[in-house]
Amino acid sequence: MKARALVAWNIRRIRVDRGIPQEQLAYDAGIDRSYMSGLERQEANPTIDLLDRIAETLGVHLSELFVQPAKGATTPKTLPKGRKMVRSPRKKR
Repeated sequence: MKARALVAWNIRRIRVDRGIPQEQLAYDAGIDRSYMSGLERQEANPTIDLLDRIAETLGVHLSELFVQPAKGATTPKTLPKGRKMVRSPRKKR
């Protein structure tokens, strides 16, 4: 498994195991949600500093993001979709 795919696999696995929504992980790590999505889809190429921040946010050692999955392991599932934020209507002046 290539390094980018390995990191994507492990970020999603750890995040889903802990029940952390992608948006929350991105917010806590100080990155954009769409960039976090790109990481999990192997479309983004993160720096080591960013991986360190994500690992710290997840509460794991950086090396956990490079653990090889067991043979026959299934792709980590996504969390059920939550409710979207509803904005309150603007007050007219």
